[in-house]
Amino acid sequence: MTTELHLLRNVGHDWAEPFTVAEKEALERGVAKIVALGAETGVGADQMIELLMSGLTVSELLAYLAARSGEID
Repeated sequence: MTTELHLLRNVGHDWAEPFTVAEKEALERGVAKIVALGAETGVGADQMIELLMSGLTVSELLAYLAARSGEID
């Protein structure tokens, strides 16, 4: 499963309904930004997937990355 799918799994989308083109594009941009922030803070995509699979929410992942970003500066 790709990073995008792991992140999307935690978004809370009604999986009975397909994503619209606009939703998909917005999610892809958001995921790309999260992956880029992770790379800047030394957290790889595989590690982010593990964190999400262990129960971390996307909001908690963002807070974790933000905290690491402050540590690196």
